[in-house]
Amino acid sequence: MSQHEEHSEGAGPFTTRLTWRLVDGGTAVWESRLARKRGLIAVRAAGEPEFRSRRTDSVSVGRLRRLNDVAAGAFTVGGALFALGAGVAQFGSGDATGAWIYFAGGLFFNTGGYASLLQAINAPRRDSEAGALAARRWRWWSYEPTRIDWLSTFLLFVGTLVFGINLLNSLLQGLSLHQVNRLIWAPDMVGCILFLISGHLALVELCHGRPGVRARDLGWWIVAINQFGSVLFLISALAAFTRPATESLVNADIANWGTLTGALCFSVGGVLQFFERP
Repeated sequence: MSQHEEHSEGAGPFTTRLTWRLVDGGTAVWESRLARKRGLIAVRAAGEPEFRSRRTDSVSVGRLRRLNDVAAGAFTVGGALFALGAGVAQFGSGDATGAWIYFAGGLFFNTGGYASLLQAINAPRRDSEAGALAARRWRWWSYEPTRIDWLSTFLLFVGTLVFGINLLNSLLQGLSLHQVNRLIWAPDMVGCILFLISGHLALVELCHGRPGVRARDLGWWIVAINQFGSVLFLISALAAFTRPATESLVNADIANWGTLTGALCFSVGGVLQFFERP
């Protein structure tokens, strides 16, 4: 081999940071999120005391910027629409209006989820010998469950699609109590759980193992705020279950406020994501 891999970090089968020796005696450090989001790899030449960030090629930089802007904008608008829909449900009287606002927000969440997945699929890959990142052929889809960034963004995208089923069914009229819980509440719960798993994997990726606090890292704040939003969404979903005995929600106020505050978390995370780019 022309290089020697020295140390890998991560959790379970996932590698999130890799350090190896270059053929010229230098050292390179690849980090999953740093390469995927910012298109950077750290390199230290032989004899130098500090690492320097090396940017990927211009093709990858352009792709990452465009995809990041699409994802950030979609989650910002989608979160704002969800918050508006929850506000209408809490303070207004038009259930149909709130449902259509939720549905429009869901379309933006779908867009943001798929753009995030595309960013993982088309992230530049490391050139072990050169200690650099290089572009790869553009793809609209891949299947790479052994990559933590792919798995996290895939579950996020699937979660947005499940939410879409929930939001589409909420537009139906004349549903029985059993149908409401099966067609609306159940997909809502599944989507919330997928969001939580995706967020946990994102924390593992960023922290290279056990999740922790990295207050000086913008990426950590984005992931942490979104994960808090996912927790609020789950609380909202639990409170939105329709009890057969009373034919009413467990707690409508908690359901609406949980959705509103959780959606604002995703909107804030989307705004911050504009700054995590190459």
